[in-house]
Amino acid sequence: MGRPSDARDKILSAARRLIAQRGYTALGIAEICTTAGVPKGSFYHFFESKQALALTVVEEHWAGQRRQWTEVLTSERPPLRRLRDLFEATEAVQRSGQADNGSVVGCLFANLALELSTQAEDVRHRLQEIFDAQIDMIEKVVAEALEHGDTAPTVDTRDAARSIVAQLEGQVLFAKLLNDPGQIEALWRNCLALLGATDHDGT
Repeated sequence: MGRPSDARDKILSAARRLIAQRGYTALGIAEICTTAGVPKGSFYHFFESKQALALTVVEEHWAGQRRQWTEVLTSERPPLRRLRDLFEATEAVQRSGQADNGSVVGCLFANLALELSTQAEDVRHRLQEIFDAQIDMIEKVVAEALEHGDTAPTVDTRDAARSIVAQLEGQVLFAKLLNDPGQIEALWRNCLALLGATDHDGT
């Protein structure tokens, strides 16, 4: 085994891959350690439980996704173009996951939310916070679009942002179900209809 830090990274990498492929509940700590190639004792050196590991996986995944969303949604491009950029980036992530895993793995957060809705309260609560943060980020862009006159004047920015995140998750779910990242392409049309925006490409 390499340095202690290597063991932690290997455990996290194995957990991310296995959760994406099979879900959380069916996994055991022994399987995670075997996949990671580390002794079981190493697991408890870094994580007090499987739930603690899941929380760490969620936090690291969100850190990466938040960086991507921030970069896309705070660019100098017009507001609606930024939303379309986010949808295209989401599709690219799912295509990359499909290439790595042989099938579309969907959204880690949505997968865990569905699986753990009646258990692992701390994980469920953290997922709720993350979805709220996503809605906050989208709402700022929708508010900009409203201010620029790119949406219907009656749009409620908070409701619209919640609906956009819900549609994003829904299309990613269809992409996973049908093993087809192309399902995400419908997001742009749906977003335009939701916002009462004119049918342009956001440029």
